[in-house]
Amino acid sequence: MSVTAPSVQALVPEPAEIIEKRSFGSRLHAYRLRLRDPAARPRFDFLPGQFNMVYVPGVGEVAISISSDPEEEDLEHTIRIVGRTTEVIDRLDVGDVLGLRGPFGSSWPLNEARWKDVLVVTGGLGCAPVTGAIDYMFRRRASFGRISILHGVKQPADLIHRDRFEAWRREPDTWVGLTADQPDRAWRDRVGVVTELFEEVEIDPVRTVVFVCGPQVMAVMAVRILERRGVPSSRIFLSLERSMKCAVGLCGHCQFGPEFVCKDGPIFSHERVARFFGVPGL
Repeated sequence: MSVTAPSVQALVPEPAEIIEKRSFGSRLHAYRLRLRDPAARPRFDFLPGQFNMVYVPGVGEVAISISSDPEEEDLEHTIRIVGRTTEVIDRLDVGDVLGLRGPFGSSWPLNEARWKDVLVVTGGLGCAPVTGAIDYMFRRRASFGRISILHGVKQPADLIHRDRFEAWRREPDTWVGLTADQPDRAWRDRVGVVTELFEEVEIDPVRTVVFVCGPQVMAVMAVRILERRGVPSSRIFLSLERSMKCAVGLCGHCQFGPEFVCKDGPIFSHERVARFFGVPGL
């Protein structure tokens, strides 16, 4: 099997300045980045669901989904602080510079979803990789049918982008359900796991396309429920998480069966990965 060498553009980071940093607790931040060279921006045109490699000089880089709308000039990345590279990013603020490589990977099937109902199921930080796709649909609202958004968190403090959820709730022909496993006294939405919200959603299996993003145990359960309700495996799309080191399919860190999540994903139809999805150790 031959391997195509990646382009220089895919390997060399482009400097980008932090122009805004929004924090959701002490270990989770949304960074809005602006490329130092405006002429480089067209090279970073992306589709919702794709990701960039975010680089800290002298430290390393991490794969982070792009959570902004493709039509916006700046690029937003929501980053959880979990390792050496992100620990350094945590200490950066407005005016500091990071490197970007990308965009990489596959995208949410927005063309396939056009004129159909769309069900979005997310959990935890899983909402970040799909927020750009949701904003994309609402900016083109007449091109999509009913939009249902189900999002679950462990506790209320884990709910990020609440302003976005509230704005989406105000959209026509839209249903937004939020749930928390461990609610506090101020929580006014549902209690439990996100898959329990399926009981409140009308799903027409003939005209529904589903986007699923979140912890694997949640995604596996969601797929089982959707298939029982008649949604074809070919119209259930999953965002898979793996340790992506090179982003171009050379290092092998993100191999998933015969697929490489960085270049073949991270968005897959369930039909494509059904043999491997949910198998322990893969």
